Amino acid sequence: MIAADRFNAAEFFVDRHVIEGRAARTVFRAAGVATTYGELAEAVSRAGHALAGLGIEIENRVVLVLRDTPLFAAAFWGTLKLGAVAVPLNTLMTPDEYAFILEDSRARVAIVEDDLLPKLEAARAGCRWLRAVIGVSQLRGLMARASATLDVTPTVREDMAYWGYTSGSTGRPKAAVHSHKDFLAAADLVGVGIFGLAAADLVFSASKMYFAFGLGNALYFPARVGAASILVGDRVTPEGALEVLTVERPTVFFAVATLYARMLEVADAERRWDLSSLRLCVTSGEALPPAVFDAWRARFGHELVDVVGSTEALHDLIANRPGAVRRGAAGQVVPGFEARLVDDTGRPVPTGAVGHLLIKGETLSAYYWNRLERTRATMLGEWVRTGDMFSQDADGYFYFAGRADDMFKTAGQWVSPAEVEGLLAEHPGVLEAGVVGTSAADGLVTPHAFVVLKASHRPTSATEADALAAELRGWVKQRAASYKVPRVIDFVPDLPKTATGKIQRFRLRSGA
Repeated sequence: MIAADRFNAAEFFVDRHVIEGRAARTVFRAAGVATTYGELAEAVSRAGHALAGLGIEIENRVVLVLRDTPLFAAAFWGTLKLGAVAVPLNTLMTPDEYAFILEDSRARVAIVEDDLLPKLEAARAGCRWLRAVIGVSQLRGLMARASATLDVTPTVREDMAYWGYTSGSTGRPKAAVHSHKDFLAAADLVGVGIFGLAAADLVFSASKMYFAFGLGNALYFPARVGAASILVGDRVTPEGALEVLTVERPTVFFAVATLYARMLEVADAERRWDLSSLRLCVTSGEALPPAVFDAWRARFGHELVDVVGSTEALHDLIANRPGAVRRGAAGQVVPGFEARLVDDTGRPVPTGAVGHLLIKGETLSAYYWNRLERTRATMLGEWVRTGDMFSQDADGYFYFAGRADDMFKTAGQWVSPAEVEGLLAEHPGVLEAGVVGTSAADGLVTPHAFVVLKASHRPTSATEADALAAELRGWVKQRAASYKVPRVIDFVPDLPKTATGKIQRFRLRSGA
């Protein structure tokens, strides 16, 4: 007898399209080659057979160190079709970082890009559970000899399907555990409910599929509605993104705020490239400076739809609505979620006050793998403490104030790094900024800004640098209370960030 709650995400997001007559529809466009849903379904089954031949069974973890290609999708869905757990990892990690996750996850198999095999081989020495590390060439050989059909493992909605490793802005990574049903809930609540994705859409996500954000954007959001996505294996540069948008003509574009800012730095971009095919531009992963919002709309004619998500929520939980974006706001709670802001004692804060964001919803991870204390501190029954600080206005719009561990007091007043960073980014010479609280010579904590300048405003001497720093302090003072003005401003070539684009302020503090 089949369980009433039987559900397998691979069966739903891939096989369903073949069963319902959409086998000939395009699911991916990559390097000028189209892949259909029928071809993907066969590749998923072949990858599943290959993994089964390596000993993979239900609940076993499979690490994927793969770039954005159709093979990523085949390996990911093939893992889930077996009832196993997919663990995608950033392709830019070090051997030590891979070793930690391989051991922590107890992965049995790792599938790796051929050129990254030396890194994984260097990492596997102390991994007791790992049975095999195979490159994509070997995987393709195994798939070529495998059957194009595979019976789906009869998983239920709550079976583990995906582990998203996240470290936030600091600390050792931890795995947020997600089930098969979470993909469907996220696709319905966000992909369809917020972004309005439909079968005619063509999606391009600059954020890669080994991130939770990119995984939804490029993999299962389009597959929910029979749409297609553009896959680019290499790192997406500003010029490269503009070229893809012009040549491939997608309708929806996802990227972090930094990439939008860098694209705005490309000279004459609005005349050299054509972005008219877009109906929606979405940004997430870091606070969106109002100046970037304004510049993008002025130059390209599109509003940037800012959204907030987390690996613990699988995708977004607060979002602006296309056509109803509020400049400077992170958006309103996504229907299907509940949100509340509380003070340090857990009491609700009044409208306009900054508080800790708690969230409740269908897609939330129930726990971190093998992290009992962290789970107890974060997963509060049905609610999850996100670690983010927000305020909320009378219309229900949320405004990001910073991470809870990034807020600091100066002159007895709380300072939001995100607010000061946004003010600095409004200056015509500033590309982006990071702000932390540091102790001055008198022992008092004051704002310290690290600023990345646009090429047109980079000083050529110490005198020019001092003058520009003074100008920036005056700029902030005209727009905010005096205690928020950075006492020290350092000009830097780049800001340290996580792989998902969040500023690593602990590194700024350590270097101050």
